Amino acid sequence: MSTILPVSTITVAATLTGAPFILHGGAKEITAIADFVYGSGGTTCKAYLQTKVGGTWTDIMCFAFALASAKKISVVHEDTPMAPALPPTDGTLADDTILNGLLGQEVRVKVISVGTYAGGTTIGIEGN
Repeated sequence: MSTILPVSTITVAATLTGAPFILHGGAKEITAIADFVYGSGGTTCKAYLQTKVGGTWTDIMCFAFALASAKKISVVHEDTPMAPALPPTDGTLADDTILNGLLGQEVRVKVISVGTYAGGTTIGIEGN
C-alpha cells in the first residue's frame, strides 16, 4: 500500500485537495482504504478519490463519514464497463459509491468537511 493522502487533521469546514499520485505500470484497478478517526464536533466529512482524464479531475470513489470513527475500503476496476456519456463529477459522487470503468494514470483525494471538527479528528487514505 502507498499513501494517497497522509493522515490529515480536520478542524474547520474546508476543502482539502491532496497531491496527485501516479499509478505505475498501466494499473487496471485501484484499491483504497480510508481511515477516519473521529474526535468531536463536526457534521460530515467526505473523501473523493479522483482520477484525471483529458485534463479534468473526476470522482471515482466516495467515502462518507460523520460522527464516528470508521475504516472503509473500495475498489475501482478499469475493465468494468460504465454507463455511456456520464458527466464528470467533482466532489459530488453519491456517498459510499464507486464509478468503475474510468481510471487515468493519476489519482488524488479531495476531502470536503462540513462543521467544526475537534479532538484530533483525522483522515488518511492508503491505496495500491
